[in-house]
Amino acid sequence: MQVIEAMRKEGGYATLRRLNEVVDFSTWATKTPEATVRRIVQDSKEIFRIQPGLWALEDMRDEVLRMFELKVGDKHSEELFTHGYYQGLLVEIGKYKKQLTYIPAQDKSRKFMGKQLLSELSDTTTLPDFTYDNLKKKARTIDVIWFNERKMPSAFYEVEHTTNIKNSLSKFYELQDFHADFYIVADCCRKKEYEDKLNVSMFEPIQKRVSFLEYSRVATMYEGIKKITSVKW
Repeated sequence: MQVIEAMRKEGGYATLRRLNEVVDFSTWATKTPEATVRRIVQDSKEIFRIQPGLWALEDMRDEVLRMFELKVGDKHSEELFTHGYYQGLLVEIGKYKKQLTYIPAQDKSRKFMGKQLLSELSDTTTLPDFTYDNLKKKARTIDVIWFNERKMPSAFYEVEHTTNIKNSLSKFYELQDFHADFYIVADCCRKKEYEDKLNVSMFEPIQKRVSFLEYSRVATMYEGIKKITSVKW
């Protein structure tokens, strides 16, 4: 099976995007090979899902999870991995869209599938000098920021696995005067909580500017990274 062998060559795991890059589709009798790859990884008993868009070989489960420092059932390690994974996807997407990508200095040692977010992925942990110091202080702790070619923020992302969504909305409220989009990135099970927190009077000025971005949606956008340059989330 080509997909299994490709995943093994990648170290026992791969994103759907990576599989679509390395699998040779030239002999496949299908007009939709990417959809076929998705079906294979979803249906195969030899493959298990780590996160949306990220799959690994069952016979290498222990090795892959150890490499990712991911202990199943350990909430702390699961949160660290999940947070770094979605930060990494957002950074990769931002770089493809030719945005300057920022992550906080305290996250520079976080891992994204074995890579350090700062040294191997993101552009900077230093904010461009785009505003007053008090507003930069608010922006400095946001999980991922995209900046345009003029070094002005174009999108702010907060990854909320278990932390308080209200805190992120408060940051967005303080940064509302910038012509930028605001996103809460979380599991779909937190959408109702997000809506409840957003729909209070204090956040009325930003209610139409904040969007909820499900984990699976980020993974899908990453998978189709060559198709997203003109797509607005």
